[in-house]
Amino acid sequence: MISREELAAEIRLREQVAKAIKIVKHRITKKNVNALIEELNFRNIIQNLILEAATEDPEKDPHPATGINVLEDLLKKIIPILEDDFKVLTTSAEQRESFRSHIIHGVRNVLAPVKSNEKAGQTSASEDPVPETGLAEAVEVNIEDEDEEGKFIDIEGDKPAPEEEPPDPREEFGIEGSDETGRNAAYNSFKKIENQIVDAYALLGDEQDQSVFYDYLVTNLKLYFDKFETELQTTLEEPTTPEYEEEKGELEASAAEAGLPDEEPPPEELGL
Repeated sequence: MISREELAAEIRLREQVAKAIKIVKHRITKKNVNALIEELNFRNIIQNLILEAATEDPEKDPHPATGINVLEDLLKKIIPILEDDFKVLTTSAEQRESFRSHIIHGVRNVLAPVKSNEKAGQTSASEDPVPETGLAEAVEVNIEDEDEEGKFIDIEGDKPAPEEEPPDPREEFGIEGSDETGRNAAYNSFKKIENQIVDAYALLGDEQDQSVFYDYLVTNLKLYFDKFETELQTTLEEPTTPEYEEEKGELEASAAEAGLPDEEPPPEELGL
């Protein structure tokens, strides 16, 4: 039989436990709420920073020279094409050197006629047109005065020369002495970007913009090809020091004197 004192003590204990649980729950809830508020504030700060960076990005500002702006738009289109085609040539450096030489040579050749036409200009409207010529006199032919031989009509005429095979356009595109694989790859690649280059240059009417466009185009092509070549060099020589080489030589000499193999045996020989 539980006494009144024991019952009262149990009730007080339960009340204290309930209060303790309530306090703990309150603290946990408050902590979670504060953490949630901090996270929301942090997200808002990050979002504002991103928006500010997007609106204040200096790279979005156009260049003062129109020729550079047009060139930048062109490079965004043609550089990925050239990079993919360049990095396929992994057999030898000669192939890649031939590729870049033919691309740059092709750019100069394709823009040369455009530049020449712009300098030549149009024919002056004040020039007199070429007078039309007509038959001023009738040609009289006296058939009776011709001899028998002169009356022969040759229906065969000159036989047409046998058709020659059209020249390989890659040969005309090529540079003598260059690697053919690189030349062929450059020809196919250049055909993908040729019209884009001509159209971009033809957009410019100012001589200074044209000059800047042309010079910076050739320069950037060379720089990008240098970048592509560097990225392909994945097997660079490991750097070393004289101290390391000396220590390595002493270890190899000691191993040779002890009759140890130069290389570690495979795991199966060690019973692993």
